[in-house]
Amino acid sequence: MKKDLYIRLQRVSAWCGVILFVGFFAAFAVGHLTPPMSPTESPEDIAAFLKDHRTGILTCVALMVLLIPFEYPYVIVTSMQLRRVEGGWGMLSMIQLTTGIMAPAGFFFPLAILAAAAYRPESHSPDVLSAMTDIFWLMFVGNACVFVLQVWSIGYAAFVDHTREKPVFPRWYGWLSLVLGVLLIPGAFVFLNRTGPLAWDGLLAYLIPSIAYVFWKIATPYVLLKAITREEKELAETAAVAAEPVTA
Repeated sequence: MKKDLYIRLQRVSAWCGVILFVGFFAAFAVGHLTPPMSPTESPEDIAAFLKDHRTGILTCVALMVLLIPFEYPYVIVTSMQLRRVEGGWGMLSMIQLTTGIMAPAGFFFPLAILAAAAYRPESHSPDVLSAMTDIFWLMFVGNACVFVLQVWSIGYAAFVDHTREKPVFPRWYGWLSLVLGVLLIPGAFVFLNRTGPLAWDGLLAYLIPSIAYVFWKIATPYVLLKAITREEKELAETAAVAAEPVTA
């Protein structure tokens, strides 16, 4: 593959992160899913919510189905930049790649369950709709901690990249990734709490991790685009050195 095409594909993949960020916010706004409903709401209130916002919820899910595939090139280009840190495919790049590939499932399956609840809310009892909505929020918020190793692998790479003057991932981004990983851990406790900071709408399980995730989602495409530009310069310098005539 030509080097200019190689760099161009990486840039397009990094911009996929911007598409995902903007698209996810738009989709969840259309679906009236931010902030999340309280875990203590009655089945009747949940059934009324699904009926009132049926079109918005189904539109949200449709948009997410269209957006989720953009996660794959975004994850892959991140692993390709991690590969530069390791000098080839290694533990960090492979951990990020394999956990990142699971990310779309973490969005799609909970949303599919919520869509099934909103698809024909008049045909199901409030208890059934309440159970399906519980599954959505428990999976959506609770499964976030699965991706702790993904963000930690990127963060750790920022601190072990000693082979170049400017590391692929800057130190501040490494700290941001490590902090985000810590903040995702409380999500595991939503299964044990219906009220308080560890409920699915709580301060520790939802609000603070969501704010950190927003900053991380903004920072990651920016960092990737900078790293790709530096890689392009490195490739150009290497090609220039190789093209220099050899003198006897």
